[in-house]
Amino acid sequence: MAKRIKSGLKRRRQNEVRRNRNRAVRTRVRNAIKALRGAIANNDPTQVKELLPRTVSVIESGVRKGVVERNSASRYKSRLTTQANSVLQTKQS
Repeated sequence: MAKRIKSGLKRRRQNEVRRNRNRAVRTRVRNAIKALRGAIANNDPTQVKELLPRTVSVIESGVRKGVVERNSASRYKSRLTTQANSVLQTKQS
């Protein structure tokens, strides 16, 4: 049986709260990316146009909260924007 040190118990509680918060943010980012990729796959320009700014915003909030690395976020945004623009360009032509 390990000793029950107050600071250790508090640290465990803090870590649990942070883990749950980070997990929720990470899930939100992944779901937003997944929704945008689905719209891109379906070649739906109206949905892509609506989801792209929202997805970029969610990714940025993940960066601000320290869940997503800055460079990873830049990579996600760049690739998603390129793919979204290709869908939007083909429908406008």
